[in-house]
Amino acid sequence: MGVLTRNLDLFVAHFGETLRLFAFSAVISLLAGVFLAMLRVSPVPVFRGVGTLYVTVVRNTPLTLVFVFFVFAYPYLEIIKFEFFTAAVVALSIYTSAFVCEVVRSGINTVPVGQAEASRALGLTFTQMLGSIVLPQAMRSVVPPMVSTFIALLKNTTVAAGFSVREAGAIRDALSEAGESTLVGMLWVAGIFVLLVMPLTFLQRVLEKRWSVAR
Repeated sequence: MGVLTRNLDLFVAHFGETLRLFAFSAVISLLAGVFLAMLRVSPVPVFRGVGTLYVTVVRNTPLTLVFVFFVFAYPYLEIIKFEFFTAAVVALSIYTSAFVCEVVRSGINTVPVGQAEASRALGLTFTQMLGSIVLPQAMRSVVPPMVSTFIALLKNTTVAAGFSVREAGAIRDALSEAGESTLVGMLWVAGIFVLLVMPLTFLQRVLEKRWSVAR
């Protein structure tokens, strides 16, 4: 307990950075993932091809390599300069959006085809059909895997510690420099991560229970 109380400011600051990293990445990943899912089910072959290529490449690329590209290789392109935190948000968002896309696409596939055909018969465009009829139903069925994807995102934020982002994963180095026990410190980090995941798990169960009753 002493390691935590003596370094409480350090834990609060680093976990605050972790939550900020998670919040930005989760919002961007959700928006990008839904957009990619729309591309994946688009009637236009080129759009489906672009969505499929993105998901295939990103899902089969280690997250660490995505970080390496944005932190070390991207600056040489001299397009837009990123701070380490922004580069970490971009890397996490690009990586997670591919998984969000596949979760949303699996939800779209659970919606009966007849509803899409009825929508087209009523004169709705593809975008109107997806936004008004298919996606609202699909999102209900993807709550459990979607929450699991965001739990994985929360844990993946620790990778940013290796690229100069001072979040929870970097607490070990700070404790080592202060002469504290890194083993005890890492046990506290693991315990706090469990506490952070618990609200997401609770939200998952509440939404799953409510929407399963509604259906």
